[in-house]
Amino acid sequence: MHKKLGALVSAFVVISYPAFAGELTDSVKTDYDAYLADLWDHFHQNPELSLVEFRTAERMAKEFRDAGFEVTEQVGGTGVVAVLENGNGPLVMMRADMDGLPVEEKSGLPNASRAQQRSPITGEVVNTMHACGHDVHITSLVGTARHMAARKNDWSGTLMLVVQPAEERGMGATLMLEDKIWERFGAPDYALAFHVDAVLPAGTVNLVPRPWAGVDSVDIIVHGVAGHGARPHQTKDPIVIASQIVTALQTLVSRELSPREPAVVTVGSFHAGTKHNIIPDSAHLQLTVRNVNPDTRKALLDGIERIAVNIGRAAGLPEDKLPEVIVDDDYTPPVINNMKLGERLRVAWGDEMGADIVTAIPAKGMAGEDFSRFMDPPVGAAVYWQVGGTLAEDFEREAAGGPAVAGHHSPLFKIAPEPSVRVGVESTVVALLELMGD
Repeated sequence: MHKKLGALVSAFVVISYPAFAGELTDSVKTDYDAYLADLWDHFHQNPELSLVEFRTAERMAKEFRDAGFEVTEQVGGTGVVAVLENGNGPLVMMRADMDGLPVEEKSGLPNASRAQQRSPITGEVVNTMHACGHDVHITSLVGTARHMAARKNDWSGTLMLVVQPAEERGMGATLMLEDKIWERFGAPDYALAFHVDAVLPAGTVNLVPRPWAGVDSVDIIVHGVAGHGARPHQTKDPIVIASQIVTALQTLVSRELSPREPAVVTVGSFHAGTKHNIIPDSAHLQLTVRNVNPDTRKALLDGIERIAVNIGRAAGLPEDKLPEVIVDDDYTPPVINNMKLGERLRVAWGDEMGADIVTAIPAKGMAGEDFSRFMDPPVGAAVYWQVGGTLAEDFEREAAGGPAVAGHHSPLFKIAPEPSVRVGVESTVVALLELMGD
């Protein structure tokens, strides 16, 4: 026998929920078919770049207000905070990032983004795409708001939903913290978030201790002596010096760290020169440096400085012309889960969603995530999990020699929306009811 828990009102649908958490799957599917599918489609076709997510933030604020939350906009720029108080109990935060990327979508999907926007970095009009699945995150957060508002008889405490800007630039969490999010709305007892992942099968929930790496941005300015390309002996060629630095940097991970220690040093940008026959007076390298612990980070940053400066010396540069190594102050720490809380959620997911859907596949890569900034004190325990986003048949086609499954930030990136959003909502609601339930 089922008990009606309440009506969830939207412009299109009224949903009643059964009393038992085991029926959550059906409730989420009903809401997806009736409402969330169209909402995901809207977000997918209308991505916005970091720091200028104005329409996305406006739509999210409206969705939360419609669900009965008290909403504050413009937190840390375009961020949105929605709060629903429901008696005594813990304060639990669930966060979703909302920004897209300056990528032209080439997925071939019928609803592929054709949107364009003026970049706040370059000022140029660029194509935009949700090439990292943030459309899944915000759609799932709306679904979570709707379900938790309708299930108020099943939980007590305060639910805080956070829509974060500028994750792709690694600065959105910092902006919200600088805008005193914890002082204004309270420091959460628990902080939660998830990321959809194209390398994981759709329908799964994945939880590991260290799902995301720490990230530094490093610039190397190589000074030289300019001159004619026909008389290189009269110059100190910064392109040659910078090239030697790029090559030598590859030995940091391969020869100075343990083979079992994950790390990445990638030179993503190399700018120098203006013409065929002019040796320039400088070269500029931009690096992303990634790690999973403080000791590795120090080894990498110290090694970059040592290599760059001493290759400059070996080239005969004077001491006042040696390469400059500039480490960006906005370091993104690695995401390190509180696994005591994580194991509690793993059991809850297994009980309510099926043990076969809960996996512990190690991270495949060194992606970074600024949710790590929301995991620091005064926040209590925090967990960040992954939701699979690619259908099994896509992996099977790839294994049989067919098209590869596109990774995040690729113009070919695509996520199966229904299982991704549904598992995103369901795993979040299960987690929240576990922490705030009777």
